[in-house]
Amino acid sequence: MLDRSEVGKRGYLNEDYRLFHLRDSRGVQLGYHYHEFDKVILQLAGKVTYSIEGKQYLLQPMDILLVSRNLIHLPAAEPGQPYERMVLWINRDFLARFSTPQADLSACFSLACQREFHLYRPRGEERNRYRDLFGRLEEAAQSKEFAAPLLADTCALQLMVALNRDLREAPTEKATVSYRFDPKMEEVTHFIRDHLSEELTIERLAGTFFISRYYLMHRFKEIYGCTVHQYIRQKRLQQAAEQIRQGVPVLKAAEEAGFGDYSVFLRAFRSAYGRSPRSWK
Repeated sequence: MLDRSEVGKRGYLNEDYRLFHLRDSRGVQLGYHYHEFDKVILQLAGKVTYSIEGKQYLLQPMDILLVSRNLIHLPAAEPGQPYERMVLWINRDFLARFSTPQADLSACFSLACQREFHLYRPRGEERNRYRDLFGRLEEAAQSKEFAAPLLADTCALQLMVALNRDLREAPTEKATVSYRFDPKMEEVTHFIRDHLSEELTIERLAGTFFISRYYLMHRFKEIYGCTVHQYIRQKRLQQAAEQIRQGVPVLKAAEEAGFGDYSVFLRAFRSAYGRSPRSWK
């Protein structure tokens, strides 16, 4: 499994959602990590570069990031400057309860992954609207008044409806001034995700993309915070876990994720998720 000193799960969400309003000026001291829930971030202040699966987003005040579950990410804030943001952790089961066949409230996360662009930059009055939506959710979540939890649920759903509507209408053309990435390493990760069921060695990847083994290993770890092998293992486990959640038999899910040895899969799964694949199902 992944070396937790480099990349690992961070945080657990046992409720439907949780909102944080964070302020600091010491710079963020996090390692590369991922979650099993989705996350929406509203940037309020600070000079921050936010890395998501190798792309580095150069954030401006009132920018919104949609960080889908299982994506490797890392915020890097410049020390000495106030860094303020509101962060919503949200459980996809909560969104599913209020979704319909015509309105999937988790679609904004899927769309961001499909576009491989996780930044939404509100303009004009939209900026005030999102600040108000987050503010009302924060107020309701902290309230002790009658039906406050129900009001908070309503505020969370209003926020997700707005994000889904606006992201569907957002231009698909990406503003290059807002992010940086390494095209070659992005090609490598695309290949990995498309060929998880196959043997994936450093030699094969380096040969496929006509780069040296040393450059691939060094550059990949620099961008993603983990080795190529660790990244492949993580993506295989995540694919298997998602298939098992959807009802695919455990052995079949392990094979389709590229685990040739079932005992290796079981050990890795227990290490990653803290329980057996069958109890996860």
